[in-house]
Formats: sequence, structure tokens, C-alpha cells
Amino acid sequence: MFTKFFAIVITLIISTPVFASPEIQHWKTDNGARVYFVNAPELPMVDINVVFNAGGARDGDLPGIAKMTSAMLDEGAADMNADQIATAFASVGAKYSASSQRDMAVVSLRSLTEQKAFSQALNMFSSVLHTPSFPEASFERIQQQLLTGIQAEKQSPSALATRAFYKNIYGDHPYSEMPAGQTKSVSQITIDDLKQFYEQYYVSQNAVVVIVGAVDKAKATLIAAKLMSGIETGKAAKDIPEVMPLEQAEKVQISHPSSQTTIMMGQIGMSRDDPDYFSLYVGNHILGGSGLVSQLSDEIREKRGLTYGVYSYFRPMQKKGPYQFGLQTRNDQTQEALTVLKQTVADFIQNGPTEEELTAAKQNITGGFALRVDSNNKIADYLSMIGFYNLPLDYLDNFNDKVNAVSVADIRDAFKRRVHADKMLTVLVGGETKQSE
Repeated sequence: MFTKFFAIVITLIISTPVFASPEIQHWKTDNGARVYFVNAPELPMVDINVVFNAGGARDGDLPGIAKMTSAMLDEGAADMNADQIATAFASVGAKYSASSQRDMAVVSLRSLTEQKAFSQALNMFSSVLHTPSFPEASFERIQQQLLTGIQAEKQSPSALATRAFYKNIYGDHPYSEMPAGQTKSVSQITIDDLKQFYEQYYVSQNAVVVIVGAVDKAKATLIAAKLMSGIETGKAAKDIPEVMPLEQAEKVQISHPSSQTTIMMGQIGMSRDDPDYFSLYVGNHILGGSGLVSQLSDEIREKRGLTYGVYSYFRPMQKKGPYQFGLQTRNDQTQEALTVLKQTVADFIQNGPTEEELTAAKQNITGGFALRVDSNNKIADYLSMIGFYNLPLDYLDNFNDKVNAVSVADIRDAFKRRVHADKMLTVLVGGETKQSE
């Protein structure tokens, strides 16, 4: 019955529009967790995210521990094993998921709001949050999966480039390590390490609860209280260090038996609450963030045919995340592509976009806004970001206005102050190429 009902609901999700500017309500639980709630009565479903300040930046001397802890939560809870937990969710059409990034760990539930289905799903979700058992057999399997993945990265130029990029741009900062960890560190992690990490970071003072769906505030209040009542109050995670920018240009070249070279270039970028966020975001959309119509694509792909695709993006985090450029090209074209990349970036810093480019970018960004909040789970993800990074509750309401307020002068000013073409890290992974001047 639940399976058939769930299929009908999915059909409704596809065909039913969701409001573009949700009203966000916010409060705290008795033990200090921050709650963000949107009532969305159109569909008989609810999406719940519990976000902990427990990402890879908290790994310390054991890179990979945050990711392993997240992966182990639903492997055993109380007296239930992984199969029983999965069956408990699936039997009522509920979906559980967990992820771990550099800043945050997110544990999620999607469920029907029908009383019996939701009650079972919420109880199981609460057990996973409150009483993970970290069974040894599952621990060994997940540990081996991580080690296998790390080993497989050695065959991937893009993975090698990404590791080298973060390590060299962040140095000793917690952001320098990949969330998946290293072979040595993952091999050293024990079950006791995971339990200690869980006890320190999976606490209510370190949590944000997001609820979006067909429940009223009274019900949402009870849901949040239930989810947080079974974990320790604890303490919020300590602030992580500020990020220091590169003082000079650096280059890392990694030999790899491939016919193409992967190029990654970049520098320290911006934080999620950065005052220059919208000027940099809109400017980058024009420079390299808008796909085939960007300046970088026009110069490197369209005019010269040096690559199938080139990109640039800011990855804002608690502290300043990277500003990254990337492409792949034939080994014998590496230096030409890199030269054009650097020159296009330098020209944009100096001149900024044209008024026509800015108008087109604004239309593209604001025109696509509705698609970014067209489902409950997308709204839940935005609320997770708003809550975790302490952004204003009217962030979604004002997003388009902030974009439209950006001028050519704003972009030029922000890029001249914040983006330094002469202090970029460049990572090359591929076959032998001539050294650049």
C-alpha cells in the first residue's frame, strides 16, 4: 500500500509547482539546537535534515574520520543491524541518507506524513541519530571501501589534481585534506575513534535541524525536540583557523600516463557570509561559471578549440573556500591553453564584464532561481545552508534583488581587490609537457 501511495506522490512532485519564496520560521530546542522550518502543505511529505558542524575540517590527525563516522551511522543502531534499519525505512517508503563534506555532516530523512509511515520512519531516524552501534563488521567493510577509493584515485588525473590543489593552496589548514582521508590515516582509524568523534560533534549544541513539509509548527516543534532529546547537549565545535592567502604564484606538475593534461588553477576565494559574495558570484558567472557562454569557454573552447569544456567557480565555506579554474587539453596544447586561461582571467580582473554580459548573466541567474527552490528537498538544502552558515532568514527572498543590484563597477572592484592573477596556484597532471616560462 505504501509503495503504491509513494509512487502517486512522486508523480505529484513532478507536476505540482512549489512556491518560490518560502516563509522560514526559526527557533531553538531546549538543548540548544537551531531549528529552521518551512510549512509546505502541497504534498503529504516531509524532508528533514540534521546538520552537524562535523565535517572533514574536524578530522584533526585522522583525515577521513568524519566521513567514516557519517557512513557508519545507519550500519547499526540499538539492537538493529544495517539490513533491519534499511528495511524499516523502505517498508514505509522513507528514504535515509547521510553525507560528510569539509564543513558539515548531514543526516537526512524523507518520509510520507501519513501517521503510521511517518511514526515508524521518525523512530528509526531517531535511533540512527541517538544510538549508533558502530558494528565491527561494517567498520571493516567501510574502512576497506575508503581505502579502495583512495587507491583508485591514483588512476584519475582529476582526483590527483584536486588533492594536490587543496594541499598546496591550504598548507596546514584543516581544509587542505580531502574528506576521504589518506591511506595512512584511514588505516589507523579505530571504532573507538569513531565513537569519540560522534560523542564530541554529534551533539545538540553543534546541530541545525531543518524541517520542510506538510506539518504545522506545533508538529515540527515536536519532531525537532524528539530528534535532539536523545543526543547529548555537548558544546558547539570550536572555530576553525582563518585561511591565509598565497603570497606568490606556485606550480605543481604531476606526471601521469595520459594523452591529456588536467589543469587546475586557483587561489583562496571567499566565505559563505562574504560581503563581496554577490559581486564575485555574478562576476564569475560571466567569466567561467555559465558553461559554454562564459568568457573562458569562448576564448579557450570556441575560438581556439583547446578543450571540450572549461570552468571556474567559487566554493564558499565557513572560512574562505577556493576559487578554482579547470580544464583538460591535449598534452601538446597545455601551455597554450594555460596561457590563454591566465590572460583571460587577468583581462577580466582589469576590465570586468560588459553591460551586455552583465544583463545576460542576471537574467540567467534570476531566471533559473525558481528551479533552485522547486521541491521540498531543495528548499531543505537551502535552509541547511542558511542555518549552518548563519545567513539571514530573508536570504532566499532577497537573492534575486542582490543579484540585480550588482553593477559592472562592483564586479571590477571586487575582482581587483580579491582575485590576484599573479598569485595563483597551478596544478598540471598529465603526460610530459614543455615547461612554461
